Amino acid sequence: MSSPRMLVRTLTVAGLSAALIAPSTVAQAEPSVAELTARIERSSTELEQVVESYNKLNEEIKANKETAASLHARIGPLEEQVARSRADVGEMAATAYKTGGLRTAQALLEPGGPASLLDRLTTIDRLTRERQDRIADFTTSQRKLLDEKTRLDATLAREVAQASSIANTKKKIERDLARLYQLRREAYGRATEAPAPRPAVRSTDAAPAVSGSAGIAVRYAYGAIGKPYVWGADGPGGYDCSGLTLAAWRAAGRSLPHNVRMQWGAVSHIGCGDLRPGDLVFYSGLGHVGLYVGGGQIIDAPSAGRNVLKRDMDIMSIQGYGRV
Repeated sequence: MSSPRMLVRTLTVAGLSAALIAPSTVAQAEPSVAELTARIERSSTELEQVVESYNKLNEEIKANKETAASLHARIGPLEEQVARSRADVGEMAATAYKTGGLRTAQALLEPGGPASLLDRLTTIDRLTRERQDRIADFTTSQRKLLDEKTRLDATLAREVAQASSIANTKKKIERDLARLYQLRREAYGRATEAPAPRPAVRSTDAAPAVSGSAGIAVRYAYGAIGKPYVWGADGPGGYDCSGLTLAAWRAAGRSLPHNVRMQWGAVSHIGCGDLRPGDLVFYSGLGHVGLYVGGGQIIDAPSAGRNVLKRDMDIMSIQGYGRV
């Protein structure tokens, strides 16, 4: 066999061998640290969206339960009033019957005669109509309240079912994160960031001097640095993003809902030039929020597996700014 032919044959065999071996080699390759980190970040972002949806439903359910309790408190006394009014009318009906029946002759013989009797019967009739009007009013109000409660119960049942559905979705993402965390553990030696040293978590010395309620909120946020991200939590052991801003302003005596989108609706919207410590920074899609602490920085609870930290506020596209 000539040398050129032998060369072609050798190259062909080598090419086929490489084609057979290469897929096996690629399939067995371990993902790089960068690839693992990117996958974890994507899953964390998905989880944060689900968590915020879960938080929103919990806020709505809480509000509806409070409304239901208020309705129950109003319906009870109303039912008692209706029952008393019915009893009063029944008693008046019996009195009218007796007065107009057995005692009619006696009434005619008494001073004033028929005119006096007519006045008395007219008065009884008027009072009876008034009582009946009151019963009609009470019954109408009661019916409205009961209808409202029925609608509210249906809403609560629907929202509880939705919360259960979201919880199931969250569990799936957490299972995915657990798998990725295992890969990250193999790459880094641990699945989550190490807790910050105790003095760093407790210290508020680095907090800027801010007066008023905003200063209290800012100091609280500084005190949360190093604590872990915990979904659905508002402290003191851990936080999700809206849970941290809620807790910081709760310490300052202000109330915020536990959901980014609801917080966006509860604050006064301001421009970037008006931003000052204590304000909230909302990110595109309203899936994340942080507390502005000055110097172009925020304190936020980033995502699952990470700890509360202070960082530049330009971590992603900004939706807007809010003042509590």
